[in-house]
Amino acid sequence: MSSKSLGGAGIKAFIKKYAMMLVFVVIVIFFTIMTDGIFLQPRNLSNLFRQMAIIGVLATGMSLVIVSGNIDLSVGTFLGFVSGLASAGMVWWNWRTPAAILLGILVGVVVGFLHGMLIAYLKLPAFITTLGTQFVFRGGLLGVIKGQTVAPLHESFVFIGQGYLARSVGWIIAIVATVLFIISVFNRRKKNKQLGIQSNPIGKDIVKIIAFIVVVFVFVYLMNIYEGIPVPTLILLGLSLLYTFIAEKTTFGRSVYAIGGNSMAAQYAGINVNRVITVVYMLSGALSAVAGLIMAARLNAGSPQSGLFMETDAIASAVIGGISMAGGTGKVYGALFGALLMASLDNGMSMMNVETFWQYIVKGAVLVLAVLFDIQSKSKK
Repeated sequence: MSSKSLGGAGIKAFIKKYAMMLVFVVIVIFFTIMTDGIFLQPRNLSNLFRQMAIIGVLATGMSLVIVSGNIDLSVGTFLGFVSGLASAGMVWWNWRTPAAILLGILVGVVVGFLHGMLIAYLKLPAFITTLGTQFVFRGGLLGVIKGQTVAPLHESFVFIGQGYLARSVGWIIAIVATVLFIISVFNRRKKNKQLGIQSNPIGKDIVKIIAFIVVVFVFVYLMNIYEGIPVPTLILLGLSLLYTFIAEKTTFGRSVYAIGGNSMAAQYAGINVNRVITVVYMLSGALSAVAGLIMAARLNAGSPQSGLFMETDAIASAVIGGISMAGGTGKVYGALFGALLMASLDNGMSMMNVETFWQYIVKGAVLVLAVLFDIQSKSKK
């Protein structure tokens, strides 16, 4: 085979591997040009990351649901239900902030448990089950808040959605994250050596460390130019790290991937498929509740429109991030990237005053293209 054909194959492989990353770069450049650079200004970036937090938390919870070979179409309306429930609790029923948060998350866990029982144990199709509960939660929201906006909420609660970390705290987090990342890289090399597994070249790991440092410190610097790191962004990053650890470093996480790859084989291997799927839905319910709480805090209100169509954004974020709708493959942090891309589309089109109907068309087209890319990738394999 000629060097020319090898080069062409290498370019195709690179484009295939980083297709969505290249799309994201094009989107950023386009919106930067069309907004005369305002898109990349620190104030707008802060707003972008705050906007991304809600869909990012939803997509993080959705990631393992899809990896397990299932789906949850109710996360958007359930987000709205928890948002309305917490708001009504604080305004009408004298709930304090801790009670509103804990009860909201508890409701999410219970709803996830019910989903798991219906889907895993009673064998109801996930699509139909969660489509049905989508309407239930939509009606529940309107009933709880009586079809009206409920406001204002406690200041301590609003901080969750509107607050910022002190600039010094941001730098401390950046330093701690860098130290932990370096330790994890060299611990992995040490463990590979003990197991007789070949590690990456040391130069490659050093480049990875440098890239991590640049990204983290530039991010903190840009956020600190405005007001500091938004609290919702910190919540999102913390939950994503926790979920990544669960997915990649625990027996439970490996079981989820095994079930998504081949449910029958996983059952023969001794995995309690029904229990694992139920826990996956419980985790998704908890994260959907957290997203709903952030939504209420960001708006300082419970709104009848909260959560509408957000399940579509969550699914799109997961698929764009490389999580296969067929199940069994994908990374949690991929959903985080997908959420960033979707939030960038929302933010950029809003800044350009694009009409709402076009925004829905563009986002829908992106989802279809992402699924098409996923299917083509699987068929070629």
